[in-house]
Amino acid sequence: MLFELNRAPRGAIASEARALIHLALPMMIAQIAQVGTGFVDTVMAGNVSTDDLAAVSLGSSVFITVYVTLMGVVAALNPILSHLLGAKAHARVGETGRQGLWFGLLIGVIGTLLMFASMPLLRAWLDLPAHVEDMTVLYVAGAALGMPAAMMHRSLHAYASSLGHPRPIMLVSLAALALNIPLNYILIHGLFGLPKLGGAGCGWATALVFWFNALALFAYIAKTPALQKYALTARFSRPDFARFGEFLKLGVPIGMSFFVEVSLFSFIALLVAQLGTLVVAGHQAVLNFTTIIYMLPQSLSVALTVRVGHAVGAGDYLKARFASGVGLVTGLVASAITMVAVLLLREPIIRMYTNDPQVVALGLTLLWFAAAYQLTDAVQTVASGALRGYKLTRVPLAIHLFSFWVLGLGLGYVLALTDYLVPAMGVTGFWAALVISLSAAALFLVYYLARESRKRLARQVSVKAAA
Repeated sequence: MLFELNRAPRGAIASEARALIHLALPMMIAQIAQVGTGFVDTVMAGNVSTDDLAAVSLGSSVFITVYVTLMGVVAALNPILSHLLGAKAHARVGETGRQGLWFGLLIGVIGTLLMFASMPLLRAWLDLPAHVEDMTVLYVAGAALGMPAAMMHRSLHAYASSLGHPRPIMLVSLAALALNIPLNYILIHGLFGLPKLGGAGCGWATALVFWFNALALFAYIAKTPALQKYALTARFSRPDFARFGEFLKLGVPIGMSFFVEVSLFSFIALLVAQLGTLVVAGHQAVLNFTTIIYMLPQSLSVALTVRVGHAVGAGDYLKARFASGVGLVTGLVASAITMVAVLLLREPIIRMYTNDPQVVALGLTLLWFAAAYQLTDAVQTVASGALRGYKLTRVPLAIHLFSFWVLGLGLGYVLALTDYLVPAMGVTGFWAALVISLSAAALFLVYYLARESRKRLARQVSVKAAA
C-alpha cells in the first residue's frame, strides 16, 4: 500500500511530485477556466432571478451529464498517446491524433442527439412553473449545438497533455472564459437586437465558447514548434473505424465511470427539484463551487494518467507504481488544504452566488458536507487516473457503480426523501450519502491500484531475474 514510497529517497519523491505538478498545474488552470464558465453562468443567472438560477441549474445538469460522460470516452486517447510516447513510437502519434479528432467529432454528434432527445423527457419529469421549464429546455438546446466542438476540443486536450505540453490548453481555456462573460450578458439581456433569453442564454453562450475552444486550440497546437515533429497537421487522414473500435474498447468503461459519478450529482439535482426552487438554488450554488475545486484532483488525475502511461509504455513498472504513490500523496495534501479553506470561507463562498437569506442558510449547511468529502474525493479521483494510465478501466467502473449509484444515489434517496432509516432529511440526506459513497470509492480504488501495480511489478522483476 506504500507504493514503494518507503524505499525511495525524499529527493526522488520531491522530484516526481514536482514533475506531476508541473504537468497538472496548467491543466488545473485550464480546467478551472472551463468549469469557470459554469460558475459565471450560475452567478450571472442568479443575479437575474431565482427562477433563472433554477433553470440554469437543471439545464446544466443535463448538459454536464452528457458532456462528462462523452469526455470520458474521448479520454481513452490519454493513455493511448502516453503509451506511444513512452514506447518512443513517435511516428504513430500524429496519425493517432488525427483519428482522435474524427473520433471526437463523431462522439460529439452523438452528444448533440442525446441532448435533444432528453428535452421531452425533461419536460415530463419537471413540475415547475412553465416559464422555468421553457427556459431550462432552451438552455439544453443551445448547449447541445456545442457538443461536437466540445469533444474535438477534448481530443486536442488529450493530444497536447499526453505529449507533455499543457500550456496551449491553459491559454486557450483562459481566453474562452473571458469570452464567455460578455456572451452571457448579451444573450441573457438580449443586446444588439438579439432575443432576450434570460438564463437560457448561458447555454447558447456555452456552445459558442466550445467552438472557439476547439478552433483556437487546434490553431495553437498546429503552430507550436515543439509539437510539430509529431505531424498532427502534416496531412489529411480519413476516418479509420478500426481505430475507433480501439478507442471505444478503452474509452467506454472510462466514459461509463464518468457517467456514474456525474449522474449521481445530476440525478440528485433532478430529485431535489421536487423540494422547490429555493432548495434547488442552494444545492446548485454549493455544487457549482465544489465542481470548481474538484478541478484540482481532476487535473492531478489527468497528469497522473500521463505519468503512469509514459512509464508503462516504456515497460518501467517500478516507476509507474512509484508515480501512483506520489500522485496519491500529492492529492491528499492538496485536498486537505482545500478542506480547511472551505470550512473557513463558507459564508463568503455562498454569498458569491446569492443574497437570498434562505438560500444562504441552506448553502452554509451544505458546505460542511462539501468540506467533509474533499479528502476521499481527491483520493478516488487520483487513483482512477493512475489506473487509466495502466489501461485498467473495467474494475474501476464496477467500483464506481456500487459506490455512486448504490451508496450515493440509493442511500441518498432513502435518507433524503423517505422515513425508512431516519426521518426524511431533505437535501442534506443526499449530501450525507455523498460523503459515504466517495469514501467507499476511495477505499476500493486504492486497494485495487495497490494490488494491480504490485502484480505488474512482480511480473517484471521475475522476467528480469529469469533473463
